[in-house]
Amino acid sequence: MAAKPNQDEAFVTEITKQSVDFSKWYLDVVRKAELADYSPVKGFMVIRPYGYAIWELIQQQLDQRFKATGHVNAYFPLLIPESLLLKEAQHVEGFAPQVAYVTHGGGEELEEKLVIRPTSETIVGVMYQKWIQSWRDLPVLINQWANVVRWEKVTRPFLRTTEFLWQEGHTAHETADEAQEETMKILGLYKEFAENVLAMPVVDGQKSDSEKFAGASKTYSIEALMGDGRALQAGTSHNLGQNFAKAFEIQFQGRDKTLQHAWTTSWGVSTRLIGGVIMTHGDDSGLILPPAVAPVQVVIVPIPRGTWKETVLPKCEEIAATLRAAGIRVKLDADESQTPGWKFSEYEMRGVPLRLEIGPKDIEKSSVFAARRDTRVKASIPMDGLADAITALLAEIQKNLLDRARAFREDHTTRVDSYDELKAAMAGRPGFVIAPWCEEAQCEAGIKAETQATIRNIPLGDDQAPGKPCIKCGKPGKVSAWFAKAY
Repeated sequence: MAAKPNQDEAFVTEITKQSVDFSKWYLDVVRKAELADYSPVKGFMVIRPYGYAIWELIQQQLDQRFKATGHVNAYFPLLIPESLLLKEAQHVEGFAPQVAYVTHGGGEELEEKLVIRPTSETIVGVMYQKWIQSWRDLPVLINQWANVVRWEKVTRPFLRTTEFLWQEGHTAHETADEAQEETMKILGLYKEFAENVLAMPVVDGQKSDSEKFAGASKTYSIEALMGDGRALQAGTSHNLGQNFAKAFEIQFQGRDKTLQHAWTTSWGVSTRLIGGVIMTHGDDSGLILPPAVAPVQVVIVPIPRGTWKETVLPKCEEIAATLRAAGIRVKLDADESQTPGWKFSEYEMRGVPLRLEIGPKDIEKSSVFAARRDTRVKASIPMDGLADAITALLAEIQKNLLDRARAFREDHTTRVDSYDELKAAMAGRPGFVIAPWCEEAQCEAGIKAETQATIRNIPLGDDQAPGKPCIKCGKPGKVSAWFAKAY
């Protein structure tokens, strides 16, 4: 951490309180925690090292999960001929407003415009058409880590940017059942990751037809609830059916010697997850990072008293080495240009899960003084067996953040039976509102127009026949839909 000589110990008070302006609070945290900054091109952000370190941890742990389920990584081009995008009608219609084009190269106008990928189904389709010839070539289970560009009108760092980083999986299968199994497997993987790594509870379910991915047969999502009561779509998994296979002639000789179209899927999560972590766990002092994605899990702050460089500092270095050997990400901050009090505020703002303060008296007692970021509870911990104690404490912090976020979601989820109740809920306390819906697009559109609430998804395993009239039209309700105002 670079020295900032003109800042005092009240540094974190510069962050707007959530209760005053949640949106401003979010932007303050992103900027002051040095997660990202604005670039000279509107809508494009620079991810700073601390923010990128969080993304790297997300990427590493997701990548392990993908590979454990048989997926491999590849890379597809950034630029796509416009003619490819036009091949799948629903797809091009869905993405047309967000497409950015390259029209010149090397000072000359191109014969065909090139699309900067908003997603890669089209170029993947062309390549799969070349690679897949027989049922023996299936399944194809490929993921890529990449950037994409979608020309957004309103942007916010991490949550919605013109360019963002993500992973996008693209798979091809022999049967419809296999494609559906893949779609659901990835949805389950995303949910497990969101909850166990990001400590962010999510509702997994199927999107309505109006909210599904352009060109998909079915879209499933995980939906999280942010600290201001708005929902965040945290990941999607699409069963594309044979739509793209037919558009791009992805065909193979089946076991019965007939020529068949493949069944394909696509799925992805992005740097939006970082925004989700900020808004799920943060408070008025700044970030609160789950230990699993904290670049620094433990910060050690020596208390500079007396001959601390001969007594305290060597012990701090010894403890740091012991914790690192136990697989804990540790930072020892012995910078003399800042006071311990300033450091306490700084690392609180940066969301470091655990702070260890070590001074001469702690050395005498053979203990360290620990402060948790999630609860602010402070306690002395014996130096003997410290690595095991810290490991257990980090696990406890991780669990507490998930439990706390889950309790918040439950407290901000309401079931309603009338349209007046739904409108009152959306006008007042925000959160998820569960209501019976007839599955007709007209009702869904009417609710959105009048309340700004959208159907986030229809949760898996939820009551599919609520036995109550549709919230909007009064016809028999077919599903229980989860409504919310969303990012």
